[in-house]
Amino acid sequence: MTKFVSSARPSDHVGRRGFLLGLLCLCGSLALFFPGESHSRVTSKVKPTQVPRPEPELKIVDLAIAPKPYTLGNGPLQFSVMVQLPKDMRGEIILEVSSLISSPSKTSVRFLTHRQPVERRSTSDKGPERQTISIELIWDGQDQRKQLAGAGLYAYEVRTKLLSKGEKGLRTVMVGWPKRGTLQVKWPTVGSLAPTTPVLTR
Repeated sequence: MTKFVSSARPSDHVGRRGFLLGLLCLCGSLALFFPGESHSRVTSKVKPTQVPRPEPELKIVDLAIAPKPYTLGNGPLQFSVMVQLPKDMRGEIILEVSSLISSPSKTSVRFLTHRQPVERRSTSDKGPERQTISIELIWDGQDQRKQLAGAGLYAYEVRTKLLSKGEKGLRTVMVGWPKRGTLQVKWPTVGSLAPTTPVLTR
């Protein structure tokens, strides 16, 4: 019967244990020099949930544009804006309503604006009530160069703003959310305003 005798010596086991202990010490040293990201650092990278902003008390409650579509040369284009004012207003307040009309290429742009002082109405015993003001902006179909605009799909943006009179002039008190949309502008089918294609003569 053949007997197998182990050739491993006690010194070999001691050497392996020493190698493992050295490897563990090396890993611990590396962990000290290169620490992982702390919990606070990781949580700081997480974006907080954004809370939606409340709508300002100054707001556009109704917007009517006529005529639609708009034909150049067929009278002006009218923006009828109904603005609701905030309850609490102090000092001399001025309401500004503006509209930016721009072509798709941004080459034809027109800025309309209207300002008027706000007259406070008498309040009841229950407190101040919401006041509304109707404003009209008129576009004559011309661009910033006082030239007739071209046909196409135009974008408009109507904004409201409250201004207060101070020692250094007007300052902005409140800005309402804008109203945006598109408007189709056409050339007249008949008339001298319609563009003509030049005819080449020999």
